[in-house]
Amino acid sequence: MTFLWPLMLWLLLSVPVLVWLYLHLLRKKRKSAIRYASLTLVRDAMGKGPGFRRHVPPLLLLGAWTVAVIAMARPAALVTLPSQQNTIMLAMDVSGSMRAADIAPDRITASQNSATEFIMAQPAGTRMGLVAFGGQAMLVQPPTRDREPLVASIEQFRLQRGTNIGGAILGSLQTLFPEVEFNMGGPRFESLGQRGVPLGETAPEEEAFVPVEPGSHPTAAIVLLTDGQPTTGPNPIEVARMAADRGVRVFTVGFGSAEGEIVGFGGRSMRVQLDEDLLRQVAEITRGRYFHAASGDELAEVYDELSRQFVLEDQELEITAGFTGLAALLMLLSGVLSFIWFNRVL
Repeated sequence: MTFLWPLMLWLLLSVPVLVWLYLHLLRKKRKSAIRYASLTLVRDAMGKGPGFRRHVPPLLLLGAWTVAVIAMARPAALVTLPSQQNTIMLAMDVSGSMRAADIAPDRITASQNSATEFIMAQPAGTRMGLVAFGGQAMLVQPPTRDREPLVASIEQFRLQRGTNIGGAILGSLQTLFPEVEFNMGGPRFESLGQRGVPLGETAPEEEAFVPVEPGSHPTAAIVLLTDGQPTTGPNPIEVARMAADRGVRVFTVGFGSAEGEIVGFGGRSMRVQLDEDLLRQVAEITRGRYFHAASGDELAEVYDELSRQFVLEDQELEITAGFTGLAALLMLLSGVLSFIWFNRVL
């Protein structure tokens, strides 16, 4: 537990002072009691009447004051709450390397099955969109709360040459911010399906835009899955910086082995390798997280962990109201017991 106004905790030094004052008043009362002729009054003053009960209301009142001081310091605690993440863009690799059968039954089928389970595990209020990318990045399903079209789109994937990771992130950003024209320099993206600028070209800064804290967007995130390294499209690092400037986190998932596999596609053989360093950089820049899955089972576990992260998240929550309510309850209980037992309020 932390405190937003910790200086107020100095008031807790008043607690031992109040205890001393209460004990001092008791001793003073005992001394003055012997002046009375009534034995009943003497017995009550010496503490042989109501017994320990007479100390309960003052103790409750002291507890109320202690809790009230803590409340004035504005306590905050890290609690697990339902996530407010309500738009997730899922960008999936459909490059030719995904037909490799090193993962049963093959990479594309394993990724489709895991992605479907991930989609179905999201809360009903979460909107999800789908981008497929090979040599081109295409928006195949705008964000929706309806799971059926998302699953149907995943089942209809068609493989293509190339791996446009930068275009996949950019396409997801354009979907999340349809009113923004992202300037990547060189030829413009007329649509998500049009090829972007060559790798290595940098993007000029957008005009009249003030970047926000990376990872600070409260309602949007991108999950990107790939089994290779970029071969075309905009530089993924530059696009990741655009996402970071808008506070959107990118969670990257590397699927397959870092050593690579030789696969055939379109009459040609090629070695595909997973660029883990790039995926880590993209995740770090955007305050997301990188995951590696070397098998279909591991990919399912990655998606399961992502689901828990999106459904529940740790947040620092101010709990002043709880302490205030407890202080009021203790004060009320002190007054009620004093009235019932002694027919007076303290």
